[in-house]
Amino acid sequence: MVDLEQAIENIRAKDGFLCDMDGVIYHGNHLIDGVADFVKWLYAENKRFLFLTNSSERSPAELRQKLQRMGLDIDESHFYTSALATAKFLKDQSPGCSAYVIGEPGLVNALYEVGITMNDVNPDYVVVGETHNYNYDSILNAVKFVNNGAKLIGTNPDMTGPSDYGIIPACRAFIAPIELATGSKAYFVGKPNPLMMRTGIKKLGVHSANAAMIGDRMDTDIVAGMETGMDTVLVLTGVTDKRTILNFPYRPKYILEGVGCIAKGADFHCMPPQL
Repeated sequence: MVDLEQAIENIRAKDGFLCDMDGVIYHGNHLIDGVADFVKWLYAENKRFLFLTNSSERSPAELRQKLQRMGLDIDESHFYTSALATAKFLKDQSPGCSAYVIGEPGLVNALYEVGITMNDVNPDYVVVGETHNYNYDSILNAVKFVNNGAKLIGTNPDMTGPSDYGIIPACRAFIAPIELATGSKAYFVGKPNPLMMRTGIKKLGVHSANAAMIGDRMDTDIVAGMETGMDTVLVLTGVTDKRTILNFPYRPKYILEGVGCIAKGADFHCMPPQL
């Protein structure tokens, strides 16, 4: 078994990092302990990094501003969201298509930027992401459009996510009533879909063997990193704890209390890298 100090050295030796945000970098509007040290270390060591989030609510500019309010200044080029991945997927599949969208401005703007128009009459796609304006009327419209032939797309398959209020419903929970009412199955673009992961690796410009995936979810972050050929680092600052790890047939390469362990070493409230 690799000891904790060796595990951290192995992680620190990587050239690139794909890092989830919710539950890894922040909870709601609060930065997680150790994150500032981790980001400072990334810059000091000239590491290539990308914050890869399944949240579709905010644009890279908004994510940058959100972190600025928490005391971190990170360039927009370091963010890639499921909204951007969904927009790229639809543009590649059906250039100039239209969509009925249940989601926030981050998703709508990403679609607009690649030439996808909003359509509440006869859309080609129904696209669902996280939103604070989820309501029965939007579900009725989505069901109608899917029954009329629109394809159902989800920005990400997360059933729940962390927040200041605790665990809350996420995209898969929002899309479930539409699937049940129509008998259609949504196609989810975000992690662990290889489409999003391959784009992230390409943006990093490093080989997957020289990169690590850091996340708080076994069913998206860890399986996505594992299937893309990266070493995986599970942090226990989000939705996963030591007990729920045992429910999965695969394991992360390393387990840490938080990303601060990478920057500050084994003394930063870390735990053994394996169960």
